[in-house]
Amino acid sequence: MTDPHLAASRTARAIGCVVGSAVGDALGAPFEFGEPGVYRVRFPDGVGEMCGGGGWDPGEATDDTQMAVLVGESLLEHGGLEPADVFRRFQRWAASDPKDIGLQTEDVLTGGDPWDTAAARHFDRTGRAAGNGSLMRAATSAVFYAGAGRDASMAGARRIAALTHGDRAAWEGTAVLHELIRVALAGEDPLAAVPATLEQVHGDHRARWATVLSDGWHPDDATEFNGAAWPCFGSALWALRTTTSFEESLAAAIDLGGDTDTVAAVTGALAGAVYGVEAVPERWTAPLHVPLPGFGGRVLRLSELTGLAVALAGAPGRGQWVRPGG
Repeated sequence: MTDPHLAASRTARAIGCVVGSAVGDALGAPFEFGEPGVYRVRFPDGVGEMCGGGGWDPGEATDDTQMAVLVGESLLEHGGLEPADVFRRFQRWAASDPKDIGLQTEDVLTGGDPWDTAAARHFDRTGRAAGNGSLMRAATSAVFYAGAGRDASMAGARRIAALTHGDRAAWEGTAVLHELIRVALAGEDPLAAVPATLEQVHGDHRARWATVLSDGWHPDDATEFNGAAWPCFGSALWALRTTTSFEESLAAAIDLGGDTDTVAAVTGALAGAVYGVEAVPERWTAPLHVPLPGFGGRVLRLSELTGLAVALAGAPGRGQWVRPGG
């Protein structure tokens, strides 16, 4: 990673985080479950396009960004976190036949349990709840909480993650992601902040997160598929660390194969917060669109995502975000 883009303002970084995550999601979606090297095979020069494929139109964002938008809009409408409202929005979306939804998330949202016990009960039944689904949607909440400081941001991340993920490992990883984005939005180096951030992680989970987020970790060292929280986040941080631009970071993330949309969404959130929205190519943002099943046929494009990010950041121009109907 190069030094953060010094010309980028805090607002540009906030927009970069939200838009960058959506771009990574849409760029990576056609390659999901592909083998390592899949991106370079399609784009040998490393300069990729929003190509579509695998059931996705060019530039179409998946459940990763759809859920992030639902979180962000709830935070804005309530002026803070109302967990029951976020859960209801998730349920409404899940009941509307989205093109993609994580199996664990679907089980939690459609199982009929109350919002405050659904994820815990699912974890009790299955023992599996450390997927990357809480990481993939964290860009909007990270921007919203950044101004509140480290402790409040990490606490908010845990509470939102816990709505669908009963395993504390997922909560802690999402909390770390929130903090690294907060650092990047301030124009500082998120990689340098990893050791201090890990000190805030629950002791039962600190060592494992420290391993995958260390400078020496490589995606080849992963012991699980990158649909799990640990290798997903570790791969995203590796992609940021080993490249020098927004474009390069996404190419590196997608080329790992596997859960390409989510790894690239997390990478895009981090890289966008570091480099700012100016570093996100127009050829990727122009076709970008985020359908919201269950919400009156709404489709968000770059202008709406930009307005959402500005409002979440509490920046001048907050009025660009208009409360949606339906």
